[in-house]
Amino acid sequence: MRILIADDHRLIVEGVKLKLAELGPATDFVTAMDMAELREAIHAPEAPSLSLALIDLAMPGVHGSEHLAEVIEHLPHVPVMVLSGSEDATLMKSLLAMGVQGFIPKAYSPDVMLSAVRLVLSGGIYVPPLLLQERTDGAAATPAPSAATQPPPNTADSLEERLRKLLTERQIDVLRLLSQGKPNKLIARDLGISEGTVKIHLAAIFRALNVRNRVEAVVASRRISGL
Repeated sequence: MRILIADDHRLIVEGVKLKLAELGPATDFVTAMDMAELREAIHAPEAPSLSLALIDLAMPGVHGSEHLAEVIEHLPHVPVMVLSGSEDATLMKSLLAMGVQGFIPKAYSPDVMLSAVRLVLSGGIYVPPLLLQERTDGAAATPAPSAATQPPPNTADSLEERLRKLLTERQIDVLRLLSQGKPNKLIARDLGISEGTVKIHLAAIFRALNVRNRVEAVVASRRISGL
């Protein structure tokens, strides 16, 4: 497999290459250290054969997340993961919503990075644990609405209660595992059902939440809770 690593710090590039070499002896790497080199890499004739693109959020020549959008648009079948020094939950959510399939804070250990990459290579989406915990942590810091804006008691449901109005118990189970970044195969194993049944549940979830893909389903489920 061939993996693109884009980062302007040579030590990080070499460290990532060293760890990802554990994926197997046939692992090959393409590197880019600025926007010009990244653009050259994704427009190379062999670029569509990439197995993964692991890209720094901030490199010379990039503006915001435009470089990620360019990679996703030009190589729609290549999963894109973000490496970043930031641990901002809002940023993570926006990037996952735009189509990246994983966000790895640079503070995480090399073993976590390797596990996240393996998950994405198997078809999953890696969502950092801190993002999954962000709703609970943020709830206590959110001021209670004033009496004039306080919602009626029957609208102050928990996320799960709101989802129960849209989904079946089994579909909620599937969505919960989906939010953990698990691919269909692992969801099927955990729930004791076939992959075909998982796909049927996912199609129903997408229809119920009015979304088009796995990332949008996870984001929509959190919006229901007011996240």
